[in-house]
Amino acid sequence: MPDAVQNQLRDERECEGLLDCMFGLNELDRAVFRLLAESSEPLTVDYIAKFIGKERTTAYRSVKRLEEAGVAVEEQESCPKGGYHHVYRVSDPDEIANELQRMLNQWYAETGQLIQEFRDTYVKDHSSE
Repeated sequence: MPDAVQNQLRDERECEGLLDCMFGLNELDRAVFRLLAESSEPLTVDYIAKFIGKERTTAYRSVKRLEEAGVAVEEQESCPKGGYHHVYRVSDPDEIANELQRMLNQWYAETGQLIQEFRDTYVKDHSSE
């Protein structure tokens, strides 16, 4: 197996590396994901910002990237004195794993098709010599 493929497979064995690779998350997103995953209750953006030591807008953008990737969800929570605010939690880990599996299957199928196209292009040309 070529070194580049072996290195990528070895580097992507950690769960965080997998989330980076498959969902395009960055270091801050991983930290926010980990915070949400370790929390027993949904968290506000203000709490997340304070915990990670970043501005509220930075924390909000990270939470939104997680939400767009499907690994976090937004919920509306009522306030005791009226009104509401938004809180965030990690999506169901089994659903995340299912999506990762679906993405892997799609990548596998597409790569298999590329390999077949390679074979069709070069095996015919080579066998006619």
